[in-house]
Amino acid sequence: MALYKIADFDPDYRDSFQGNDIKGSGVYAEGNDDKIGNISDILVDEEGHFRYFVVDLGFWIFGKKVLLPVGRSRIDHGADRVYAVGMTRQQAEALPEFNENLVLDYDYEERVRGVYRSPDATSRTNTQTIDTVDTSTPLESSASLDTATPLDTSVARTTPIVASESRKTADTPVYNRDSYNYTQEPSLYDLNDRDHQTLRLHEERLVASKKRRKSGEVAIGKHVETETARVAVPIEKERVVVERVTPSDAGKVASGDSTAFREGEVAHVELYEETPDIRKETVVREEVRVSKVVDRDTVEAQETIRREELDVNAPGLPIDER
Repeated sequence: MALYKIADFDPDYRDSFQGNDIKGSGVYAEGNDDKIGNISDILVDEEGHFRYFVVDLGFWIFGKKVLLPVGRSRIDHGADRVYAVGMTRQQAEALPEFNENLVLDYDYEERVRGVYRSPDATSRTNTQTIDTVDTSTPLESSASLDTATPLDTSVARTTPIVASESRKTADTPVYNRDSYNYTQEPSLYDLNDRDHQTLRLHEERLVASKKRRKSGEVAIGKHVETETARVAVPIEKERVVVERVTPSDAGKVASGDSTAFREGEVAHVELYEETPDIRKETVVREEVRVSKVVDRDTVEAQETIRREELDVNAPGLPIDER
């Protein structure tokens, strides 16, 4: 029967207490209202049931921590107190000290249970019946009571119970280490099922999330279109005009004219003309810039959700709801 610190068993255990964390609460003796100490931790079994409160007896016995079975306690959340039912100073002194460096096995728990089982246990513990727990045996999972590695119970089969047989009387039930179960002693361990049940009321809520999916794609490419373009180019072309006219000095004697009576080429004129030079060249017409923008919108959804409410059926009985 492995035991775990509650924070190691369930790191979110405070959510179950709805803001009333028992750790740190003061422990008082039932009846006389004497303060015994404080709850320093809670030990739970493999199913998460409370089994022990670790009580720091700083107010009674300085520096000593002991285990208080949850069935011997009464929790007052309003006063932030835990009352130890039937706890006496003699019982506290007789309880074996809780130390994380020790093996928390069946034998150790039997020593604890032996103090609470019978009223005369305190008188017997002043003799040799309850000894100091052997500190030479380390608690292999004691560093943090890791939930992944339960407390080593192998030592429980090899470490004898000190004077266990001498403590048993005719009216004391005999428990077997191999078959022992916490349900066999409801007076010590039935807190979860008797006085302090924890009910969780559930409700549904809408959880809005978004999924990104592909809605389409845009492919951007180019194609070539053709058309017939026309261009007008003005050109010039030279030609020779031969004009015969009668000079004003016609009939006068021509003297010294070197061209007189000369045959062959007497004048040379070069003619030019322009021809169109049509060619194509590539120029930038425009730029196309491609980018993405995000359009935002709000989508509203409506669903029917459920919520649990507590129904208390206790006609004529006083109920204190906090």
